[in-house]
Amino acid sequence: MEPGTIVAIVVVAVLIVVAIVFAMRRQAPEAPSGEATPPSPAKPSPEKKAEPAPVKAPEPAKAAEPAKGAPEKKPVKSEPSRPAAEKPIEAKPVEVETPAAKPEPAKVEAPVAKAEPAKPAAPAKEKPDGKEQVAALRRGLASTRGGFIARLAQIFGGKKEIDPALLDQIQEVLITADIGVRTSEKMLETLRAKMARAELRDEDAVWSAIREEARAILGASAGGIEVRSKPTTILVVGVNGVGKTTTIGKLASRFHEEGKKVVLAAGDTFRAAAVLQLEVWARRVGCEIVKGKDRADPASVIFEAIKKAQGDGADVVIADTAGRLHTKSNLMEELKKVVRTAEKALERPVDEILLVLDSTTGQNAIQQAQLFKDAIPVSGIVLTKLDGTAKGGVVLGIVDEHRIPVRYVGIGERIEDLREFDTDAFVQALFAKPDDETAAA
Repeated sequence: MEPGTIVAIVVVAVLIVVAIVFAMRRQAPEAPSGEATPPSPAKPSPEKKAEPAPVKAPEPAKAAEPAKGAPEKKPVKSEPSRPAAEKPIEAKPVEVETPAAKPEPAKVEAPVAKAEPAKPAAPAKEKPDGKEQVAALRRGLASTRGGFIARLAQIFGGKKEIDPALLDQIQEVLITADIGVRTSEKMLETLRAKMARAELRDEDAVWSAIREEARAILGASAGGIEVRSKPTTILVVGVNGVGKTTTIGKLASRFHEEGKKVVLAAGDTFRAAAVLQLEVWARRVGCEIVKGKDRADPASVIFEAIKKAQGDGADVVIADTAGRLHTKSNLMEELKKVVRTAEKALERPVDEILLVLDSTTGQNAIQQAQLFKDAIPVSGIVLTKLDGTAKGGVVLGIVDEHRIPVRYVGIGERIEDLREFDTDAFVQALFAKPDDETAAA
């Protein structure tokens, strides 16, 4: 053979050897990836490649994914660098989602905590109807007690025996206290009958007889309003200046403290000040208010308020009405329309129609009660400003002549000074002997 041919054969042989070595080295790294199955020798692997070729074809794809997990077990030198970058990217969204999920329940829990009004404890403070109630009423009725009650005490003058001639003086005092002629005469008849039976032998017996007769007159009165239907609708009526809007605000506060949802209706559309005042009360109490445009139809405003309360599931609707002179028949006709409209919205009678009366007006309050009663079915009376008058006895005249129960009495400016009327507490506070009051103090 020629030397060139020999050289060529040697070169080819060397190339074949190099190719075989290179092929073996390429197969060598694949062995570690298959370390999970080390028992398989190198020779059978080519035999198996022919059959599981379709199985091993996906294995490289799987090998790429396990390679992502490979860095967790063993940080491989070559390709694991990419999966290592992919893992933190996958972890980040999980961290972002978890905090996003946590604050959402926190936001839901906050209103739930706020919605738990543990405020019914506030009415519990007013529940004691005993000494605290009597003492509060006595302070509120100080002007009245300093008036005709003090004069009654002067008439008796500590006399041990009661002269029948004193009954005329007692009647005069009762009339000047604006109890009313009719009511005063009724009380005197009772006193005369007891005196004829020799039951009024001393001053204490007379005081006891007066208190007993006052209880009999006020027996029909029952204070407070119970929320029975939903929404319980209360129309508040009365002339201007008697304290309708303030009464509404205090009533709304009482119901709110009891956990009731209240809607106010600003039906006094003819007085901008009344609407503004009611808005202030709504913000202070934390309840909704429905109002119309200036000089809008009061009936339409109240209709909308009732419908809103029905839609929102409110417990109470308290509606202000335009203050009107009881002597104006056209205004009283408009008030009748308001009542009819409210009943149309409710599809039933209105729950309460409260007539607010200023106790400082005395006999005029009795006249107002009569005219309002003739126009609309008044169901209860709120007597305001008892703390500022010596004519607190007007309560007896109103109830006796009109048989309308007194729901609330106002004895001060604070919210708690609007008190549910309690006959026994009122009689004890008003007709207590001055000597007994001094001893109690």
